[in-house]
Amino acid sequence: MIKTNMQSSRFSTGIWLVLVVLTVVTFRIGEAGLSGSNIMLTLLLIAMIKGQMVANYFMGLRYVKFWWRAIVFAYFLIVGGMIAIAYLIGLK
Repeated sequence: MIKTNMQSSRFSTGIWLVLVVLTVVTFRIGEAGLSGSNIMLTLLLIAMIKGQMVANYFMGLRYVKFWWRAIVFAYFLIVGGMIAIAYLIGLK
Protein backbone atom coordinates (compact mmCIF):
# COMPACT_ATOMS: atom_id res chain seq x y z
CA MET A 1 0.00 0.00 0.00
CA ILE A 2 2.84 2.37 0.77
CA LYS A 3 4.43 1.60 -2.59
CA THR A 4 1.17 2.51 -4.38
CA ASN A 5 0.99 5.82 -2.52
CA MET A 6 4.60 6.57 -3.40
CA GLN A 7 3.97 5.76 -7.07
CA SER A 8 0.87 7.92 -7.07
CA SER A 9 2.75 10.74 -5.40
CA ARG A 10 5.59 10.52 -7.92
CA PHE A 11 3.14 10.48 -10.81
CA SER A 12 1.31 13.55 -9.48
CA THR A 13 4.62 15.30 -8.92
CA GLY A 14 5.64 14.50 -12.50
CA ILE A 15 2.40 15.94 -13.86
CA TRP A 16 2.86 19.01 -11.68
CA LEU A 17 6.41 19.48 -12.99
CA VAL A 18 5.16 19.28 -16.59
CA LEU A 19 2.59 21.97 -15.77
CA VAL A 20 5.31 24.14 -14.21
CA VAL A 21 7.56 23.72 -17.26
CA LEU A 22 4.71 24.66 -19.61
CA THR A 23 3.98 27.70 -17.45
CA VAL A 24 7.63 28.78 -17.56
CA VAL A 25 7.65 28.33 -21.35
CA THR A 26 4.62 30.60 -21.75
CA PHE A 27 6.15 33.13 -19.36
CA ARG A 28 9.41 33.18 -21.30
CA ILE A 29 7.58 33.65 -24.58
CA GLY A 30 5.74 36.60 -23.08
CA GLU A 31 8.88 38.11 -21.61
CA ALA A 32 10.70 37.75 -24.94
CA GLY A 33 8.07 39.99 -26.50
CA LEU A 34 7.25 37.54 -29.25
CA SER A 35 4.04 38.20 -31.11
CA GLY A 36 2.04 37.12 -34.09
CA SER A 37 -0.67 34.65 -34.84
CA ASN A 38 1.63 31.61 -34.67
CA ILE A 39 2.84 32.61 -31.20
CA MET A 40 -0.74 33.25 -30.05
CA LEU A 41 -1.90 29.88 -31.34
CA THR A 42 1.06 28.18 -29.64
CA LEU A 43 0.25 29.85 -26.33
CA LEU A 44 -3.41 28.95 -26.70
CA LEU A 45 -2.52 25.33 -27.43
CA ILE A 46 -0.28 25.20 -24.34
CA ALA A 47 -3.11 26.63 -22.23
CA MET A 48 -5.53 24.03 -23.58
CA ILE A 49 -3.06 21.21 -22.88
CA LYS A 50 -2.53 22.47 -19.34
CA GLY A 51 -6.28 22.70 -18.77
CA GLN A 52 -6.81 19.16 -20.01
CA MET A 53 -3.98 17.89 -17.80
CA VAL A 54 -5.47 19.55 -14.73
CA ALA A 55 -8.91 18.15 -15.54
CA ASN A 56 -7.60 14.62 -16.14
CA TYR A 57 -5.08 14.27 -13.35
CA PHE A 58 -6.06 16.67 -10.57
CA MET A 59 -9.83 16.69 -11.00
CA GLY A 60 -9.90 12.92 -11.42
CA LEU A 61 -11.45 12.77 -14.89
CA ARG A 62 -9.07 10.04 -16.00
CA TYR A 63 -11.07 7.62 -13.84
CA VAL A 64 -14.52 8.44 -15.25
CA LYS A 65 -16.30 7.36 -18.40
CA PHE A 66 -15.10 8.63 -21.75
CA TRP A 67 -18.08 10.94 -22.24
CA TRP A 68 -17.21 13.09 -19.22
CA ARG A 69 -13.68 13.55 -20.50
CA ALA A 70 -15.04 14.27 -23.98
CA ILE A 71 -17.32 16.99 -22.61
CA VAL A 72 -14.41 18.74 -20.90
CA PHE A 73 -12.20 18.33 -23.97
CA ALA A 74 -14.98 19.75 -26.18
CA TYR A 75 -15.29 22.69 -23.81
CA PHE A 76 -11.58 23.45 -24.14
CA LEU A 77 -11.77 23.11 -27.93
CA ILE A 78 -14.82 25.36 -28.23
CA VAL A 79 -13.52 28.08 -25.90
CA GLY A 80 -10.01 27.90 -27.37
CA GLY A 81 -11.41 27.96 -30.89
CA MET A 82 -13.57 30.98 -30.13
CA ILE A 83 -10.59 32.83 -28.67
CA ALA A 84 -8.48 31.98 -31.73
CA ILE A 85 -11.23 33.08 -34.13
CA ALA A 86 -11.75 36.35 -32.24
CA TYR A 87 -8.02 37.04 -32.32
CA LEU A 88 -7.66 36.24 -36.01
CA ILE A 89 -10.72 38.35 -36.91
CA GLY A 90 -9.24 41.20 -34.89
CA LEU A 91 -6.10 41.14 -37.05
CA LYS A 92 -8.08 42.08 -40.17
